[in-house]
Amino acid sequence: MTPAELMLRRYAAQGLVAEAGRMALDYFGRKESLGVTMKGTQDWLTVADGAVEDFLRARLAELFPGDTVIGEEGGGEASDAVWILDPIDGTSNFARGDRNWCISMGFLLNREPTIGVVAAPALDELYVAQRGQGATLNGQPIAVSGADDIRRAYIELGWSARIPSQRYLDMIGRGYAAGCSIKRGSSGTLGLCHVANGRTDAYAELHINAWDVAAGIVIVSEAGGWANDFFAGDGISKGNPILCCTPALASQLSEITGIS
Repeated sequence: MTPAELMLRRYAAQGLVAEAGRMALDYFGRKESLGVTMKGTQDWLTVADGAVEDFLRARLAELFPGDTVIGEEGGGEASDAVWILDPIDGTSNFARGDRNWCISMGFLLNREPTIGVVAAPALDELYVAQRGQGATLNGQPIAVSGADDIRRAYIELGWSARIPSQRYLDMIGRGYAAGCSIKRGSSGTLGLCHVANGRTDAYAELHINAWDVAAGIVIVSEAGGWANDFFAGDGISKGNPILCCTPALASQLSEITGIS
């Protein structure tokens, strides 16, 4: 794929995510229209999830008919050129009126995370990154914090019902014992973005799906961060653990989280 073709996809993704953000924000402002249901334990679903994904799929099919699409709600197949979508990440926040949610579009070329665009419209934030081109927030360059002292580290730990709770509790205990301050924001995608812009020093989750991280991994990496090889093995189809952080903390956080 030529540099011009990649740039076209990046700019198209920016426009599509911004438009999808306006659609989602309209739903967010009308709580009675959300039609909230549950797919599983703390696995929320609203009508906005389906509407946003349908919109993005339709537009991508028109613009790039040779690319494939994988979405949280509609599934899909991987290829050498695949878009991985999360129409609303942080749906539990979205459904409850919390602004910490986003729309995520990641593009993988030959299994390599290459383009990442994330919109958090309720926060008026748009993250954009392309491999080798840096990362921005609302058009301004961003970088990880550069923290190097684990005793001053501010980290976010995600949670999944697919993993026994005791493993999370043990990880939290190791983090506190090392001197970390720990938070949870309930959006894995924004967790990665917040590492990229230096609001936190790390994000880790023992199992997360590809649509939650496909865009964020590009954004973190282009902001100077370190991330584990999430897409190794069956990462695209079955998910994997994720750890991303400022590079100086990678070794210690790998021990704390058990993710390498």
